[in-house]
Amino acid sequence: MRTLVVGATGFVGRRLVDALLERGHDVVAFSRHASTEPFPDEVEPFEGDLEDPDSLTGLCADVDVAYYLVHSLTDDDFAERDRRYASRFRDLATAAGVDRVIYLSGISGDGVDLSEHLASRREVESLLAGGSYDLTVLRAAVIIGAGSASFQILEDLSERLPVMVVPEWVRTPCQPIAIGDAVTYLVELLDADETRGETYDIGGPTVWSYESLLRLTASEKGKTIYIVPVPVMTPELSSHWLRLTTEVAYPVARALAESMRNPVTVREDADLQRVIPIDRTSIDAAVRTALAAEDG
Repeated sequence: MRTLVVGATGFVGRRLVDALLERGHDVVAFSRHASTEPFPDEVEPFEGDLEDPDSLTGLCADVDVAYYLVHSLTDDDFAERDRRYASRFRDLATAAGVDRVIYLSGISGDGVDLSEHLASRREVESLLAGGSYDLTVLRAAVIIGAGSASFQILEDLSERLPVMVVPEWVRTPCQPIAIGDAVTYLVELLDADETRGETYDIGGPTVWSYESLLRLTASEKGKTIYIVPVPVMTPELSSHWLRLTTEVAYPVARALAESMRNPVTVREDADLQRVIPIDRTSIDAAVRTALAAEDG
């Protein structure tokens, strides 16, 4: 099967390219720097920019399935960019006759009072749904793995602040997932025709809070931290606080921090595990693996 990965050099995209190759699929890897990336020889790099329509000619030619992994959090106007990019890609995929598109979105519960980040993810879902292909949406919360911006924030906080006065969002429930499990779900979708046209949540086997994830990450690094939640630190204020405590680019940290007020747990009736059961990785093991990869 000829598969296109849009966002092939990102945190998820790199791993997805390798996983698709292992399953015997032909892979086209699209990104702004595809021609200089060390992809395996079997991969067909396609260098282009969704901001530049002229660079996209032939992007979806002969593609059976496209994975859309684009999120523009590094830009202050990310919602507008994502709106423009999703519309552009939808039209390209439709014109080329792509059979199926798979979009990795974010868990956003009932869709009420969403942060700008999560609201943008939902808007992209709606825009992509307007194409002539079958769309499958997977919604994930925090993805644990080396290179994940969300996990990097947790690691930086646990490393640099033995005593933390933090916003109350640290007690917001979330259901993180190991990067390997997220990629497995994305690949397994190709053999599950019943998932066409559907939207699912994906998560690990247990529900956590950001506070418990911070404590776990610190523990795995041999550290003890003390956390004091306070109600006066709003998500907007805490985003500025993160500017001083993490190496993650500020626009990304700000968008993620503002999303942490929203509970992001898997809905039982939308859990992909019910359709595609996999042996899910414990979050303890996922954190250990991520830390080991970064230390290595």
